[in-house]
Amino acid sequence: MINFTKHNLKKLETVLEELEFTVRYEKGNFNSGFCVVENSKVIVINKFFDTKARILTIIDILKNRDVDTEKLNPPNLKTYKSIFTESKEAEEES
Repeated sequence: MINFTKHNLKKLETVLEELEFTVRYEKGNFNSGFCVVENSKVIVINKFFDTKARILTIIDILKNRDVDTEKLNPPNLKTYKSIFTESKEAEEES
């Protein structure tokens, strides 16, 4: 499982940037703690979330998006694959 550190959060933010997403941390009335602005690549995450919640939110968003992994450079691709390999293994175990 991924460690919930600021370093890993930054890695995930870099993956999103490379996928041409803009991540903003703001306050607001979010039902799920985040909002993906319709028909754009802007992700707004509740700024009061701690590091763990931010990481889990980004992973959840990436799970529900079609991602063109060809856009990712080797280090970001490795980060992306490691997260989703772990997620699939955890789902299979439960």
